[in-house]
Amino acid sequence: MTAEAGNRGKEARSDCYVSLELTTKGGIELSLQSKVKSMYGNSISELCTDVLKQFEIKNAKITVEDNGALPFVIAARIEAAVKACMTTDKEYLPAFLRQNKYQTTKDRNRFSRLYLPGNSPNFFINAGIHKPDGIILDLEDSVAHAKKAEAQLMVRNALRAVDFYGAERMVRINQIPKGLDDLNYVIPHNVNLILVPKCESAEQIQQVNERIHTISKQHKIKSTVWIMPIIESALGVVNAYAIASAADNVVSLAIGLEDYTADLGTTRTNEGTESFFARCQVVNAAKAAGIQPIDSVFSDVGDTEALILNVLKSKALGFEGMGCIHPKQIRVIHENYAPTGVEIDKAKKIARAFNEAEKKGLGVVSLGTKMIDAPVVKRAQKTIDLAINLGKLSKNWMEEEA
Repeated sequence: MTAEAGNRGKEARSDCYVSLELTTKGGIELSLQSKVKSMYGNSISELCTDVLKQFEIKNAKITVEDNGALPFVIAARIEAAVKACMTTDKEYLPAFLRQNKYQTTKDRNRFSRLYLPGNSPNFFINAGIHKPDGIILDLEDSVAHAKKAEAQLMVRNALRAVDFYGAERMVRINQIPKGLDDLNYVIPHNVNLILVPKCESAEQIQQVNERIHTISKQHKIKSTVWIMPIIESALGVVNAYAIASAADNVVSLAIGLEDYTADLGTTRTNEGTESFFARCQVVNAAKAAGIQPIDSVFSDVGDTEALILNVLKSKALGFEGMGCIHPKQIRVIHENYAPTGVEIDKAKKIARAFNEAEKKGLGVVSLGTKMIDAPVVKRAQKTIDLAINLGKLSKNWMEEEA
């Protein structure tokens, strides 16, 4: 039997194509084509042999067309070809980078999350240097149906071998129930957060958590895996609060406007009037559940001014972040979701007034002619904490400005 995996041609940068034929004799016959064959040919050949050895393959004809692929990419492509030829529970796992063994907190900033197609390694090899809050290795819409199995192996290897530079390590699985199988490839490899697309019920979150629990128990994983459901339909909007409050590890609720507007039978616009109700519902559901509301991606990469306006509208509605599809969007998103100087100054005045009232033992706090209640103080403190976290304000600002 012969199987193929990977991508070939000029567009397949940092990738490779593999053709594998299992034979009954003759040992391993390797044909390697690579521009770096003179420098790395021996190490690539050794890797190919090592992967086949892991699957106890002693006789095979294998062709590798390398276009600058890193070892974890080559290994994933060969494994995909092997598993297309035979049934096996074995895996070939690259070494786990020590710097990727971190966890993330429930309340961390999630201003930006960068979507990257899970079967295209050239996009995510250096994604972390752009400093998004989260990097999403996507197994859903950006992966062709015929490439889903290959993408599972590629994403698994990337979680182990790609430096995320501290970004939250995210994976968007496929729609439930198919996405439950994706969890087998990512939960054992220190994924921080799972995005659940086209989520329409709390039961789907429970299904995901049941599978996460089973896999975590099997692999003795004690760390928490966070969940970000994505609302992408009218039914999902109706059930938004039930989804947002479905489990303690649901940390944010996102909306996907391309699929949502398609479900309504309307066209998405920059003005967003067609999605205003849904976005407000998602924000209110998230806030009621005590989690972060996250806005949809802005798909016009070339229109920075429109992106700025979109972020400002998003922030005004109460969203605390959004998706992006290109690294150039990250800085714009961060700058415009961050608290402004005016917002920081107002929060500082509220914090000072509250601090003075506490010192005097007063139960009522006022600022000028306005009374300040607990929610206002809480919101002001959140702005201050965010400003400190972003380096816009000193941690000891109150003492320094006394």
